[in-house]
Amino acid sequence: MTTTSQRKKQPRPKHVPERTCVGCRKVKEKRELIRIVCTESGGIEIDPTGKKSGRGAYLCKLLTCWEAGLGKEHLDRALRTKIAVEDRRRLTQYGDMLPG
Repeated sequence: MTTTSQRKKQPRPKHVPERTCVGCRKVKEKRELIRIVCTESGGIEIDPTGKKSGRGAYLCKLLTCWEAGLGKEHLDRALRTKIAVEDRRRLTQYGDMLPG
C-alpha cells in the first residue's frame, strides 16, 4: 500500500479555453478562432487579442465558416444585434483573405 507521501505528484495539465465557431458549430481552442466583438458603441470589430470589452462571437480561420456565419446571419444572432451593411462588407472582405 502506498501513502500520499510516496506517490509522485504529476503536474496538472494546463487549462486550454475552448470556444464554438458560429459558422460550423465545432468546438476548438480559443487561439484557433477569430473573435468578432460588438462594442458598447454598437460597432462590430475584429478582435485579434480577444480581450476587447463587449459581446463576442468566434469564427474559424476558414472562408467557409465566414460565409456561413455572415450569410445565414448566425453571427447576428450570436452578437444579439443586426450587423450594419458597412460592418458586414468589412467582415466579408476580411473573410475573403482567409483560405477556403
